[in-house]
Amino acid sequence: MSTQTIVPAALSEITKRIQTHQAKVGIIGLGYVGLPLALLYCEQKFPVIGFDIDERKVSTLRQGGSYIYRIEAGEIQQAREQGFDATSDYSRIKEMDAIIICVPTPLNEYHEPDLSYITNTAASIAPHLRAGQIVILESTTYPGTTEEVMVPILEKGNRLGLKAARGDSSTGAEFYVAFSPEREDPGNTTVARRDIPKVVGGLNPSAAELAAALYGSIFNRVVRVSSPAAAEMTKLLENIYRCVNIALVNELKMLSLRMGLDIWEVIAAASTKPFGFHPQKNGIFAPDSSNSRARSTSTCPIS
Repeated sequence: MSTQTIVPAALSEITKRIQTHQAKVGIIGLGYVGLPLALLYCEQKFPVIGFDIDERKVSTLRQGGSYIYRIEAGEIQQAREQGFDATSDYSRIKEMDAIIICVPTPLNEYHEPDLSYITNTAASIAPHLRAGQIVILESTTYPGTTEEVMVPILEKGNRLGLKAARGDSSTGAEFYVAFSPEREDPGNTTVARRDIPKVVGGLNPSAAELAAALYGSIFNRVVRVSSPAAAEMTKLLENIYRCVNIALVNELKMLSLRMGLDIWEVIAAASTKPFGFHPQKNGIFAPDSSNSRARSTSTCPIS
């Protein structure tokens, strides 16, 4: 049988498994991004396994408990009843159809992105990859990380000589890769998670199709871009826009304090403009915080 016959059939099979909610989904990193994502898939009856190197998190979840304040223990218990499991055993990666990586990317002491969580995770799952799986990175990072950092580790470390699918050609010995930036907003209960559009950039068209189908099963809208790097840049633009505007408003708050003005009154008035202005309220320190510059300068989160 020719490769041209085998590969479309394999893609058709995994797509069908996703559409029928039979695809096994592995979520790596069970923090404020990964755990809610796992629960969304559980709600839609997907078989889900959560992976984390923190044994305390694994133990808590297996006992039906929660360590995230927005997620009640009852949600974990319901997911457990539907088959959700948590583990630190990365050999179970081979059981998965889809692998979604949601590990942190903090800044190091030199204010440079620390990619060790991504590289260590990639090295841990690489030996267990099999053909036809899709690996999706959600961690906030700079453009090029997925293709230039993660993919080479996955290709070098797997035991079957698999390659990431690129272009339109295929040998049948490939896995699929995409990037989809997380858009969690901890503490925000005004927007349901499934109503937040999901941006997806695949390494090739087939990867984009699979990722879009996977996320489309739990999110109401999926926005496809041309590449993983375009999706990575999308996340940076979102974060930079927010950080710059938060910093600006905090500086204006300091000026308002010195002038005896109420910054909240000013923001409320400016917010009546129906275009060209967004208040960014959740990044501003409360009016009763210290007047010192150190305490009044907001730190913009990476997520």
